[in-house]
Amino acid sequence: MAKYVVYLRPAEEGGYIVSCPDFPGCVTQGESVDEALAMIKDAIKGYIFSMKKHGEPVPLALG
Repeated sequence: MAKYVVYLRPAEEGGYIVSCPDFPGCVTQGESVDEALAMIKDAIKGYIFSMKKHGEPVPLALG
């Protein structure tokens, strides 16, 4: 599995917001840290799938 940097921060209304700077607009949330991280993994997979489908270059993952 590829690894990308994600940013996790508490949401004002509770839970956590998580984003991945390698994929602009790839932002999601979860009620717990674990849920937020699971959600961003799924979002990144979808983002990569879409990029490949449209012939766009996918950012390199961390080594």
